[in-house]
Amino acid sequence: MVTVATVVIGTYGLRVARTTSDFLVASREVSPAWNAAAISGEYLSAASFLGVAGLVLKQGVDVLWYPVGFAAGYLALLLFVAAPLRRSRAFTLPDFCELRLGSVRLRKLATLFVIMIGWLYLVPQLQGAGLTMQTVAGGRYQVGVLLVGCVVVANVALGGMRSITFVQAFQYWLKLTALAVPIIFLVLHWQADGRPPLAPPSGATFAHSTTVVFDHAATLVRPDGSTVDVPAHASMDFPAGTPIPQVRGVESSSGANWLLPGSTETGGGRDRGLFAAYSLILATFLGTMGLPHVLVRFYTNRDGAAARRTTLVVLGLVGLFYLLPTLYGVLGRVYTPQLLMTGDTDAVVLVLPGAALSGLTGQLLGALVAAGAFAAFLSTSSGLLTSVAGVLSTDLLGRGSVRDFRVSAVLAGLVPLVLALRAGGLDVSQVVGLAFAVAASSFCPLLVLGIWWRGLTAMGAAAGVTLGGGISLAAVITTVVGPPLTGWPAVLIGQPAAWTVPLAFLVMVSVSLATRRRVPVNVGLTMLRLHAPDPLRL
Repeated sequence: MVTVATVVIGTYGLRVARTTSDFLVASREVSPAWNAAAISGEYLSAASFLGVAGLVLKQGVDVLWYPVGFAAGYLALLLFVAAPLRRSRAFTLPDFCELRLGSVRLRKLATLFVIMIGWLYLVPQLQGAGLTMQTVAGGRYQVGVLLVGCVVVANVALGGMRSITFVQAFQYWLKLTALAVPIIFLVLHWQADGRPPLAPPSGATFAHSTTVVFDHAATLVRPDGSTVDVPAHASMDFPAGTPIPQVRGVESSSGANWLLPGSTETGGGRDRGLFAAYSLILATFLGTMGLPHVLVRFYTNRDGAAARRTTLVVLGLVGLFYLLPTLYGVLGRVYTPQLLMTGDTDAVVLVLPGAALSGLTGQLLGALVAAGAFAAFLSTSSGLLTSVAGVLSTDLLGRGSVRDFRVSAVLAGLVPLVLALRAGGLDVSQVVGLAFAVAASSFCPLLVLGIWWRGLTAMGAAAGVTLGGGISLAAVITTVVGPPLTGWPAVLIGQPAAWTVPLAFLVMVSVSLATRRRVPVNVGLTMLRLHAPDPLRL
C-alpha cells in the first residue's frame, strides 16, 4: 500500500513538474512547513527507522549519540548554512562551489563527492528494504531491494524535486504514526506484564519461551563457557528465564553494562571508547550540513528567512521522531533477545510488535511498522537520488535539461542497487554514520569557510576536500571491506571524523593563506549576496 501511495502521489507531482527548475529545486516555491515535513521525511532514513533501535538493542545507551547527533546537526545547519546557502541562488552544491570560488575544477571535485556520498548513503536504504521484505513477508532479500530501487528511480526520473516533495511530506507523517501507535501498545503491555527488567544484573535472559531459527550456521557460547555448534536453518527452544547465549563473533553489551554509558569500550580501553564517542558526535553533528540531499532542499525555499524557518521546524519534527526508535531498542531487550543471537538486531522494530503482542493486534501493528519502514526507504532514497541525478545531469551528461535529469536518475540508481544486492551483515546505522563522517570531512569545512571567510581560495578548498574527504572515504572502505582491526587503529579508522574534520579545516586555511593572491576578485560582492538581509533582494 505504501508503494502504491508513493506512485499515486508521485504521479500527481508529475502533472505539475514541467521545467528544469521544477525537477531540480521545485521552482523555489515550497513553503517552510511543507518543506520541513519533506526534509524530515527524506532525512529519517533506514538508519533512523531500523538502525538506531538495532544499535540500542545490541550496545545500549552508548549509541544514543546517533539520534542525538542526527537531530542536533540541524542546529549547526540553522546557525551557519541555511539562509546564506539559499541566498546564493545555486541549484546544486557544485553550483555553489563555482559561484563562490569561480573554479570549474573545484566544481568537478564537488560533483565527485556528491556522487560518492549519495551512493554510500543509498546502499543502506536499499539494504534496509531487503531486510524488511525478508523479515515481514518472508520474501527474498533481493526482492525488497529491487522493488524499492525501481519505484524510487521511476518516481525521481518522472517527477524530480517537485514530485518527491509531495511524497516525502506524506511519508514523514506515515513514519511517525507507524512508530508512535505501536509503541503506545508496547509500553502499556510492558507495564501490564509486571515491568520485566530491561537488562538484569546477572545477564540478559529470555522473558518468554522463545524459538530461535538460525539462518546461518553459528557457534553458541553458554554462560559456563561451553559451546554448541548449530547448523544453518536449525531451530532451538529456550524456556523463559534461560540465560541468552552469545554467538561467537557477535559482540553485544549485556546485563548492567548495557545501561551504563562508556561501558562499550572500543578495543578494550576506556580512552579509546571515549575518543570513538566524540568522533561519532562530531561526524553526526557536522555531517548533516555536508549531506547533498539535505542541502539541496534549502534551494527550494523562497528566500533565506524561509530557509531558517524551515530548519527550525525540522528540528522539532526530527527530535520528536527520534524519541521512538530508542524505546523499540529498549523493549527489544525484553521481548526479542533472540535477535542478539541471530545478529538481525536491525529487525527489532519489525518483529517487536508480533513478539510482544499476540493475535490480531500484534499482526496489525507489525503491518503498520512495516509500512513505515518502506516509507523510510522510499523517501530517503528519493532525496538522495535527486541530489545525485541533479549533479550528474548538470555537470557530466549535459546542461541540466529534463531529459538529462531523467537519464541521470536511472544511471545514479544502478550503482547502489548493485552494491545493495551484494551487501550483507552490516549494521545500517553504522554505514550511515560513516557517510556522515565523509560529509563532515569534505563539504562541512567547504561550506563554513566559503560562507563565513573571505580568504578561502579554490586551491585551498580543493586541497581540504581532497585530503579530508579522501582519507575519510578510505577509512569507510577499510571498515566495510578491509580486515578486522583492533586497538587504536580500529577506533581511528572506524570513527575517523575526530581527526579528519580538523585536518580538512587546517588544510583549507593553510593552503588558502599560502595562495591568498588567488582570492576571487568579486569576493566582496559574493559575500554581500550571501549575507545581506532578504528585503534588500540582492
